[in-house]
Amino acid sequence: MRGATAEADEWTDDAPVSRHGGGRAGAWFAALLLAGVSTVVGCRIADTDGITPVPQLLAFLPWLLAPTTVALLFAALTRWRLGLVWSLAVLAALAWYIEPYGKTSQPKGAPVAELRVLTSNVEFGQATDELIDAIKDQRPDLVFVQECEYGCEEKLEQAFGKGNGKGDKGSYPYRQAVEGAGSDGSVILSRHPLKPAAGIPATMGMPGATADVNGHEIRLQLAHPMPPLPTELSTWREELSDLRDYAATNRTRPTLLAGDFNASQDHAAFRRILDAGFADAARLTGDARTPSWPARTAPPLGAQIDHVLVSRDFAANRARFLDLGNTDHRTLVVDLTLFKSP
Repeated sequence: MRGATAEADEWTDDAPVSRHGGGRAGAWFAALLLAGVSTVVGCRIADTDGITPVPQLLAFLPWLLAPTTVALLFAALTRWRLGLVWSLAVLAALAWYIEPYGKTSQPKGAPVAELRVLTSNVEFGQATDELIDAIKDQRPDLVFVQECEYGCEEKLEQAFGKGNGKGDKGSYPYRQAVEGAGSDGSVILSRHPLKPAAGIPATMGMPGATADVNGHEIRLQLAHPMPPLPTELSTWREELSDLRDYAATNRTRPTLLAGDFNASQDHAAFRRILDAGFADAARLTGDARTPSWPARTAPPLGAQIDHVLVSRDFAANRARFLDLGNTDHRTLVVDLTLFKSP
């Protein structure tokens, strides 16, 4: 009886304790891991992106299963009962929120057009040559290019046409661009006629256009908000909010938002864009958790921050992520069907 009582005393609901220094250190290590993960999960539950480092960690929410599992093991080894319960609760919350976000539904009406859309961040233009090869291979109807600086624009013009609408120099004679150096430049290329449309003013170029696809107008908006750097969180939130406002304004007509959103489904600011009436094409095809960044560690480790968002007029049939050289992003290609409401 004395041995059983002593063993039971080693399990406690209070702060981590142990008769041995190693056990005490292990329990405190588990507590620190759980405190950090719980802060991130708590912000996810509260539908807020919080402050640094929460927004940065939210992008990798599924990978927080690893430190939580480690905490569970240390709680078990040190016989810390509260730690075990805490760990299991956090694991349950993570499992709940790892599920893809957003509704899936089939558009009503008849299909009227098929579209292939490609979006690629070419990292300061470094992957332009690889992008040109991918475009020639995939033959998308619409191409959204981020971080396309002056040299990138020139190469795309040489490969696909000047953008004069005549189609005499290549297969993408229509384009809308925001010119810029480094990460500031962005371009939309199209096989279909484009009309200029007001883009979204932002730190980096976010051009807009209206495409005429077999007589059907589709609004196009390239997305490339500021990343959630510790010193730029307010700008990141503001520019994602501007994209949300654009989505809310255009929710009742065929619209595509595509690009590097610098946000995943685990960011509240991104979910508000979806809640405005849009769906993530990768979510519709069952690829919601396929990482697109950083390319050097994806797909084993990464986050999906490159997206093609569609209004409810579209169905997504297939999505795939391409690995290009010389860029830290994977290229996303999706096949879409446009439906016309009865």
